[in-house]
Amino acid sequence: MITRLALRGLLDRPWRSLFLLCGFGLGVGVMITLLAIGEAMVLQSRDEKLIGGGDVAVLPEGLDLEVMKTGGVGGMFVAIPNARFVHRQLLASPRLVGSVAAVAPQTDGVLLYVRTAAGGEFPVRALGEIPSASRAAGAAPDIVAGVWEDDATDRQWLAPTPSELRHEIDHFHHTPASVPVEERSTWGEWHYFNVLSDDRKRWAFLTLAVGGDVPNGEWGGQVLLTVHEEGRAARRFVRTVPRRDVALDTALADLALGGDRVQVLEDGRYRVNATAREEGTGATATITLTLTPAPGAYFPGTSIGGDALVSGYAVPALRADADGELCVSGRCERFSASQAYHDHNWGVWRDVEWEWGAARVGSHTLLYGRVVRAGPDDVREPLFVYLVDSLGFRALFRPTEIVYDDAGTVVVNGRTVRVPARAEMIDVRGADTLRIELRIEDAVGSDLRLDRPGRSLDRPVARPYFIQMKGVARISGRIGGRAIAGEGTGFFETYR
Repeated sequence: MITRLALRGLLDRPWRSLFLLCGFGLGVGVMITLLAIGEAMVLQSRDEKLIGGGDVAVLPEGLDLEVMKTGGVGGMFVAIPNARFVHRQLLASPRLVGSVAAVAPQTDGVLLYVRTAAGGEFPVRALGEIPSASRAAGAAPDIVAGVWEDDATDRQWLAPTPSELRHEIDHFHHTPASVPVEERSTWGEWHYFNVLSDDRKRWAFLTLAVGGDVPNGEWGGQVLLTVHEEGRAARRFVRTVPRRDVALDTALADLALGGDRVQVLEDGRYRVNATAREEGTGATATITLTLTPAPGAYFPGTSIGGDALVSGYAVPALRADADGELCVSGRCERFSASQAYHDHNWGVWRDVEWEWGAARVGSHTLLYGRVVRAGPDDVREPLFVYLVDSLGFRALFRPTEIVYDDAGTVVVNGRTVRVPARAEMIDVRGADTLRIELRIEDAVGSDLRLDRPGRSLDRPVARPYFIQMKGVARISGRIGGRAIAGEGTGFFETYR
C-alpha cells in the first residue's frame, strides 16, 4: 500500500517529488559530513601526537601542521628558538597579565636514544612539560598513581632567580669542535662593559677576554680598558694573562683573569674589578664596578652563522646602573647610579665586521646591530633593532639599512678618516613605525691592519678602520597604537 501511494504521488506531482527528494538527499549529505567532522575531532582529541589544553597554540613560523602530524621531513627537529625568552618576555610577560591567564611550554615526539649498561641502544620518543604550567592551562594529563610536581629545573625554566638568569645567558663556551683548525686561533670570547660619567663627558670601555683554542690548545686571557674624554685622545690600558691564571666555566658567567674578575652576585648584580697598564707610558689604571641590571632589560643569548660564521652575542644588562670607581695614575672618579651597559660576545673573528649601537632613549632602551663576514663565505646578517621598556621586551624592527652622513673626521695613525656625524634608521612593520636618529658627539678610530691579532698585512682590507662613537640617539614612532618618543646618550660602532 505504501509503495502504491508513493508511486501515485510521484506520477501525480513529478516535479514536486523530485524537489523533495533532492532536498532530502542534500540534508542527508550534510548530516553525514557533520558526523564525519565530529568523529575526526573526537579522534584528534584522543591522539597522543597532538598536544591539547589552553586557548592558543604557539608554533614555529611557517610550520606545516599536516606534515608535523603525519611525521614528514618538515616536521623533524621542530623547535622554537629561545623558547625561554618567548615564554618570559612575550607570552607570560607583565605586559599581557590582563589578557593571558596561563602559559604552558610543551614539547612532544622528540627522538632520543637510551643506552643501557649492557651496551644496548634503543630509540625512544620523549615529551616534556612543566607540571604546574600544564595544570594552569588545562592541559595536564590524568595522574593514575604517584605525584607529578615541579622540580628545581622546572622552576628555573619558568622563573629563574636574577643570578640564575645571568648565568643562563652569560655563561662561557669552549672553542667548538666544528671550527676548522686554521680558524681556532681566531676564536675569542669576552665580557664587555661601558660606564658613562654623570656629565656625559667621560666614559670607559672595559673588556675581559679569552681567546685561542680553549681549553686544549694555545689560548690565554686579556684585560683591555680604554678611558675616554670628549674631545681628547683615548687612553688604552692592557694586561695579558697566561692560561694557567684564567678560570672560566661553561655553566657560569663568572670569569677570573688572575686577580681581575667578573662575578655574578646572588641578587643578579655584577661585581667587576680590573687593573691594567697604559701602552707606551706604563701608567696604571684600576676600575671597580658593581652593575645593577634593570629588570627585563636584556637580550637573550643567540648564535648565528653555523660553520661559516660562528658568532654569538648576548646582552645580560642592556640597561644598568653602575656604582664604583675608576682610578688612573692615582686620580680617581666615582660613579653612583651611572649609566652602564654589559654584553657578552663569542665566536670566530677573522674577516668579521659589525654595525652596533645601544642607547637609553627616555623610558625606552634600544639595541641595534648586524654581523658581516667578507671573503668566500660572504655572510651578511640582516639589521635588527631591539626595543625594551620598564616591562621588558617591547618591539623588534628590521630596517633595511643605516644611512650615514660621514661629515666628521678622526685621525688614525696620522691619517685623516671620514666618520659619521649623523645616522638614521627607519622601519615600518604593519601599523608600527620607528625612526632612529643618531647625532655623533665624539669618535675614535683603530687601524685593524696594525692592531688586530691574526690580521694579515699583505692583503687589502676593504674597511680597515674600526670606529667607536659616543652620541645622542632619538627615537619616534608608534607601537601598538601608541606614540613613542625619547632621547638619550648611547655608544655606537661601525667600520670605515
